[in-house]
Amino acid sequence: MTKPVRVRFAPSPTGGLHLGGVRTVLYNYLFARQHGGQFILRIEDTDQTRFVPGAEDYIFNCLAWCGLVPDESVQRPGAVGPYRQSERKEMYHQYAHRLVEQGDAYYAFDTPAELEQMRERFKTAENPSPTYNQHTRQHMRNSLHMELEAARELIAEGTPYVVRIKMPDDETIRFTDMIRGEVSFHSSQVDDKVLLKADGMPTYHLAVVVDDYLMQITHAFRGEEWLSSAPVHLRLWQQLGWTDHMPQWAHLPLIMGPDGAKLSKRHGNKYGFPIFAMNWTDPVKNEFTEGFRERGFLPEAFVNLLALLGWNDGSGQEIMTLDEMVSRFSMERVHSAGAQFDFEKAKWYNHEWIKRSSAQRLLPDVKAVLQQRGLQPTATDEQLASIIDLVKERCTLLPDFYEQLAYFFAAPARIDLDSISGKWNEQKTLFFAELIRSYELLPYWQSTDLEHSFKEIAAANHLKPGELMLPFRIMLVGGKFGPGVFDIAQHIGQADTIGRIRLTLGLLGPAH
Repeated sequence: MTKPVRVRFAPSPTGGLHLGGVRTVLYNYLFARQHGGQFILRIEDTDQTRFVPGAEDYIFNCLAWCGLVPDESVQRPGAVGPYRQSERKEMYHQYAHRLVEQGDAYYAFDTPAELEQMRERFKTAENPSPTYNQHTRQHMRNSLHMELEAARELIAEGTPYVVRIKMPDDETIRFTDMIRGEVSFHSSQVDDKVLLKADGMPTYHLAVVVDDYLMQITHAFRGEEWLSSAPVHLRLWQQLGWTDHMPQWAHLPLIMGPDGAKLSKRHGNKYGFPIFAMNWTDPVKNEFTEGFRERGFLPEAFVNLLALLGWNDGSGQEIMTLDEMVSRFSMERVHSAGAQFDFEKAKWYNHEWIKRSSAQRLLPDVKAVLQQRGLQPTATDEQLASIIDLVKERCTLLPDFYEQLAYFFAAPARIDLDSISGKWNEQKTLFFAELIRSYELLPYWQSTDLEHSFKEIAAANHLKPGELMLPFRIMLVGGKFGPGVFDIAQHIGQADTIGRIRLTLGLLGPAH
């Protein structure tokens, strides 16, 4: 019987959640949903020196915004908790000591000074950074050169120690990656990684294997930067006798910046685009980094663009809902090469999602944008929704709605007179004076009636409507933008339309 699919995302609470992290969550989520499985989030907080207050809550808030809520986590505990590694400390100890008993790991008592001496002693031009491995361990202070009982006595006396894996001297370690196919490593190229640190906390290497086993993880998707650690993890699965329970692995490609290097905060600072899902202020470094949410992205667009950074379903379709992604996703179609992030393309996704979203879907976000800019529309939600439908195709990011909507509720603070005055004449002044009288007498204030009256007066004065539309738009809006000008006039109402025409005529003064 096939085991139910269980996948996991295991972030460290050390800072903001960047593009690569959210994409890893997304691929886990899509895979789990497609197979009717479970998506687990556990917190890898074994490195207490890097812990940042608020980072854990930030991670959950980001995923909630994206609509990628875990099935099990510290917020929604299941049967395999705790879901913070710092609360599972004793579990790791028993397995670390078991590995030592088996001869697959050992206690190392080397001080920082001794480790530095080793690096200096074995440094060569060919090997400028020696590691603790099959060759150097013979010259170090560890339990490989003493009776195990003697090592235990040192530990009992309080001597600081770590537990290191004992990698084999001459062995090829292989596994099949879901993206890259067969991958192999020679054990001589892998150092003896620390499994248990001097503070008693496990390293990632031990914790990830123990947790994946105890949490019954069937598939493990992580960034390709962890590929070099795979032989250590595979060796641990073998040594602990859990090979039959080992998850299938997929190492996801990097997300690259415009220069082809791994996307980093430096790229965001240099090119002016966000790399985090949401605003993040590091309380330790006191550094602020802008996020996609605050820049004005819809979560649907953000998730959509992330999905296609390294994967496609072969159809050529670029705009997809989360449900469509779930039905089409396959790890086999994730590329092994890095995907380059293009912020202009990201904005295109958002523009497309704004255009395709209903006014009711956009309403809460647009109201928030207007309120942030100090504009409190007196319109009902129904009226505001109808205006949103008029302008949404002109908005790329949510803040664009302010410029595109503000003139519906308040007269423009600045009017682009330069775009009118060059071709202004007395005949146009007389036209708009007559238009005011006509609009004052209209029994119905509908865009069709407004347009009919406008064109009728233009024809009577032997003027082309096209010469008059731009001045009319600028009178109402302040600039050369916005939806249909008669739709604008209908929404701002009779009094405001006439008032704005009068104001601009006064600013233009007598025609030359």
